[in-house]
Amino acid sequence: MQLKVYTDYSLRVLIYLALRRGRLVNIAEIAQAYGISRNHLVKVVHNLARGGFVRSHRGKGGGIELAREPGAINVGSVVRWAEGPLRPAECFDAERNRCVIAGACGLTAVLREAADNFLATLDHYTLADLVGKRARLSRSLGIDGGERRWAN
Repeated sequence: MQLKVYTDYSLRVLIYLALRRGRLVNIAEIAQAYGISRNHLVKVVHNLARGGFVRSHRGKGGGIELAREPGAINVGSVVRWAEGPLRPAECFDAERNRCVIAGACGLTAVLREAADNFLATLDHYTLADLVGKRARLSRSLGIDGGERRWAN
């Protein structure tokens, strides 16, 4: 199962903000740190704000910050918010399903169980767990004088 790039970027934004707790961050800074499109991040951040994961402050000196403590942001919740319903196969989408064996085969139940287990695993972790290696992450992103290494 592969997450959408949108979800990946959502998690990356939250990781960056968790590393920069106590200060407002602008989108351009995050885009530069990760080497990704600022335009993509604008949409991601807007959605994260709608979901209550980040707070946005407009105007001079504005920026974004986490809306909650990292330990209160559940990874499974973020993935559900960014991904929407997980649809690992065509038969999960009633409007677009053209599979002639849908409902007759056992694949749907197996994939549903796999998707549920995937999300259940993510539910065991918070943003705080993702930033446990703070110093190493900060160096990788060029934060606090650390040398930036581009890694995806």
